[in-house]
Amino acid sequence: MKIEYGSELDFQFILDNDRHVSKRLIKNKLKEKEIMIVKNQDNKIIGWLRYSYFWDNTPFINMIYLNENYRNKGVGKQLVRFWEAEMRSKGYELVMTSTLSNEQAQHFYRRLGYKDSGSLLLDNEPLEIIFTKRI
Repeated sequence: MKIEYGSELDFQFILDNDRHVSKRLIKNKLKEKEIMIVKNQDNKIIGWLRYSYFWDNTPFINMIYLNENYRNKGVGKQLVRFWEAEMRSKGYELVMTSTLSNEQAQHFYRRLGYKDSGSLLLDNEPLEIIFTKRI
């Protein structure tokens, strides 16, 4: 397994699989090094992490995706740890993420040391739980 920043070579894969953001935003995030790619031993993309900045100054994981065959095998944990190390090396002391009120995702982040820090409830939407972690 290899974790690295995404590049233009990864654009089409991300575009085909990340339905939450626009083509323009994907291009910009790749340029700004805000997408990390996970590849298997055959150098095929098996997942990614996309992030941004909450309040323009706190790294915030927007999306983690892993191919189903690689879930519950420690790959997601390695991806988040890699991202945290990168954020720490850039001088950040706090990181954030959120998840819908999906128990599996909540437990994943809590096991990685993230703390419940609040929630957001929009009309006709499920509860979004916000997590923070000092790194």
